[in-house]
Amino acid sequence: MFVDTVTITARGGNGGAGVSAFLRRKGLPKGKPNGGSGGSGGDVHLVADPDVPTLLRYERHPVWRAGNGAHGEGDLRHGGHGDDLELPVPIGTSVRDEEGRLVADLLEPGQRVLVARGGKGGRGNASFVSPNRRAPTFAEQGEYGEDAMLRLELKMLADAALIGYPNAGKSTLISRVSAAKPKIADYPFTTLVPNLGVVSVGERELILADIPGLIEGAAEGKGLGHEFLRHTERARALVVLLDPSPLQTDPIETQLAVLINELESHDPELAARPRIVVVTKSDVAADAVIDLGDDVDAMTISAVTGEGLDDLVHRIMDVVDTIERETPEREGFVLHRPLREEFTIRTDGSEWVVEGIAAVRATNLADLTDPDAAEFVSQRLVRSGIVAGLIDAGAEAGDDVRIGSIVFTFDPDLDDVEEMYT
Repeated sequence: MFVDTVTITARGGNGGAGVSAFLRRKGLPKGKPNGGSGGSGGDVHLVADPDVPTLLRYERHPVWRAGNGAHGEGDLRHGGHGDDLELPVPIGTSVRDEEGRLVADLLEPGQRVLVARGGKGGRGNASFVSPNRRAPTFAEQGEYGEDAMLRLELKMLADAALIGYPNAGKSTLISRVSAAKPKIADYPFTTLVPNLGVVSVGERELILADIPGLIEGAAEGKGLGHEFLRHTERARALVVLLDPSPLQTDPIETQLAVLINELESHDPELAARPRIVVVTKSDVAADAVIDLGDDVDAMTISAVTGEGLDDLVHRIMDVVDTIERETPEREGFVLHRPLREEFTIRTDGSEWVVEGIAAVRATNLADLTDPDAAEFVSQRLVRSGIVAGLIDAGAEAGDDVRIGSIVFTFDPDLDDVEEMYT
């Protein structure tokens, strides 16, 4: 089954929690802090793999998650990191985020993109020992991993693409000039998926794509071919097949106009790409009048008898070679995402809401009822600029402030805030 578009959810692993523990010795009920830290969660990567032909596995299993980090333990035993998850995708896969932005175009074997980060592991109480804090009783929780909803689109990598009306002879042609074995029959829409064939002549070689037949209105969603127009986008050249046989209701000049119009409606740059016009089925339409105008240099072939096939293959290879010399090789890319916003502050009228990674990390302790933990969180909120941000936004003493599931009463000491920044 050929699948070329899917939506998946990728989830980074959660970080493990740190632990609050102390070295127990006789006569010292609470000795030296020795709580270990949790391990970080695993990341999720997409990796271009030449051995993966379609996106079928992701249609069947749309949710993927990396491994969670292990929790820390006493005796300074730190939790192990969660396993990263690598998801192989076909070469030619484009990756879009939930908002439709293109974040990666994977065109080279092994090219990879990080799509969901794992959460950081929480630190154990041994990590918080300082000259002013000899025996901290608190530890951090692990952070949740990122969730990302992604749209994956496969666009085939071919040197040239065959386009034409349904039943114009594209599948027969690719079966004659390559080892591809597409389904062939004398009714429209025989080809339901794109086919790739490798064409070799001596030391020369090219990849030819058979695109399911286009009809008028394909770019707007009519017929089946519109689903596969994207597969023509990477082709260097287009081979336009025109069928003069009685099987087609439109004359070849109308077929040519419709096909070019559909390409232009899908992508104007695509319609301007170098193309070779070919009139097919000369074996059954020998008496057909071929008149496409002086500006169209059309070849005539028969994929059944083999007439003109050698000349056509050499012509396609010459055009592709010229394009390769004149056009630099297109490379895949991975968009470097901007750093996450540290925090944002908004109000819903009844309380202030602080969101962002800085806010989560400032309050990410296991037990905020512990006085030491509450004091430490207060210091973090000041150092991170969240307290100053709330004051600038108009928060006043006594206002409720929400960070995640935690709600506290805002009671800033302006002298303490100024002292932290001096």
